[in-house]
Formats: sequence, C-alpha cells, structure tokens
Amino acid sequence: MTPTRTTPAPGILLVDKAGGMTSHDVVAKARRALGTRKVGHAGTLDPMATGLLVLGVEGATRLLTYIVGLDKTYEATIRLGVATDTDDADGQTVAVSDASAVASDEITAAIAALSGEISQVPSTYSAIKVDGKRAYDLARAGEEVELKARRVTVSRFEVRAERRAHGVIDLDVVVDCSSGTYIRSLARDLGAALGVGGHLTALRRTRIGPFDVADATSMDDVIEAAASQAEPAGTPRLTLRTPADVATAVLGRFDVSEQEARDLRHGKRLSGAAARLTANPTAAIDPSDALVGIVEKRGDDVKSAMNMPEGASR
Repeated sequence: MTPTRTTPAPGILLVDKAGGMTSHDVVAKARRALGTRKVGHAGTLDPMATGLLVLGVEGATRLLTYIVGLDKTYEATIRLGVATDTDDADGQTVAVSDASAVASDEITAAIAALSGEISQVPSTYSAIKVDGKRAYDLARAGEEVELKARRVTVSRFEVRAERRAHGVIDLDVVVDCSSGTYIRSLARDLGAALGVGGHLTALRRTRIGPFDVADATSMDDVIEAAASQAEPAGTPRLTLRTPADVATAVLGRFDVSEQEARDLRHGKRLSGAAARLTANPTAAIDPSDALVGIVEKRGDDVKSAMNMPEGASR
C-alpha cells in the first residue's frame, strides 16, 4: 500500500547544506520531500559553501523575516597570492602574485583593519539586485557591475591556522559578522590590502543567531525521514522546531492570557501591557504554549505586528 502523505506541520528546519548545491536547490528538494510548496529559507549560501541553512515550512515561513537579519558565524579558508573574478574558488584566476614575503604580523594588521564596523563593497558575483536583475547574472553577461559599499560589522576575524607553500598563503579563519557581510569580499579586500590578491577557497556557515549547524540535518536525511513519515512506528521521523520555540529563541517570550491571545488575534491592542515586555518586538505565547504572533510596543500598549495563521502556532 502506498503511504498516505499528509501536510507537514509548520515549523523551522535546520539543514546542513552540502557543497555544489544552491540554496534554491535545497528549498526545491525540501518541497518535494515534504509535499508542500510552502518552504522558504532565511539567507542564501553560495553553491561552493556548506553549512547552516534555515528553512521555514508552511505557516512558519512568516518567521523567516525575523531570522534572516541575525548575526552569523563562518569558518573559511582564504588564499593569499591568487585573485579570481568571483572572489572565490568557483571563479577564473585574474591575477597571481608571490605572497611568500608577506609576514604574519602584516596579515594580523590587515585583518584588524577589516574588523569592527567597516564599509564593504559586495562581490560583483553576488545575488544583490541591480535594476531588478541579479548582479551575478549581469556580470556573467559581460556587463559592467558597480555595487555600492554598505556598512557591516565584523565582530570577530580570527586566524586559526596559517599554511605557506609555492608562493601562496592559506589562512583558516573564523568570522562573526552582521547579516549582509560577504566573506568573499573580506578575502578579496585582505589580499588587496597586502598587495598580493586573495580569494576564498572554502566557506562553511556554522551559526545563525541562536541556531547552530551542529543541530542541523543533511538534505539526504531530510528526504529519508520525510519519506518514512507514513510508515509504521519505529522508523525515523522528521522533527521540525515549533514556531513557538523558534520565535522565543529569536525574540524572547511574552506570556499572554487566553483573553489577551484572542484580542491580539482579532487585531486589538493590549492596553497598558507595554511595561510587561522585556524585548521589542517579542513572541506572544498563550497558556497552551502556542505562538499567537509577534508583538511590539505602541506607546503604553502592545499591538500585534504579525499573527500566526490558525493551526500554525505550535
């Protein structure tokens, strides 16, 4: 008998993306595995990159907007002495220099200049839109692409290992940074500052806000677990993080009564309740531990900024 597929429960799925796949590839595979079109992700990873990709399923896709802007951690390898047109190993080599004379203390100083709040020009081969088109599509079509610098914060840029051979230097680094930071651009700018060029040869995202890649599932395991959902008990089951747990982890918790939950769902304000908020915005949780929605202060009152659809709150 063919197993009966049911609509998946709303929730957040942490995926450890393999190299060679686009983020869209992961979403497409998740949609097929889970049997729903309602799957989205919070923050693209380049095909070369591996690591944490946060997926929202069904009604929990509404929470992705609160996840995409969280700080992130990456582990990367930067090669000094070679520059590419894409600023990573997927591109074509455009310049080669002998980096053997670059001293370690010069590298340390150049990294310090790329730490803290900095102005960064994203890679030409990025997903940023220019006049409605992706920058990488324009660049691959041979068009000149000029992207504006943006302010980003690099709170940690640490060298874990340094290897030298054949005129190049490979640096294994860990980077904590704000959303919108391009690690490829850090590699490019580090090489430029040292006068030898640089590009990224490996990249792995290990953290997004409170979520860690150690808790993520491979796409193969997602597909296997989803296929077994309708099988007899004892087979693997795919567990999604509930909207309430995720929203609380990201925004904090605001407990409301049953009546307050009804009022929020009907668009009413909670008069005088702003003093009870410990974060703004925050997650409103009802007595059954269901997510009512995301709420924020309006003067002395609390107002819903986003309500969860019925059946998508736990």
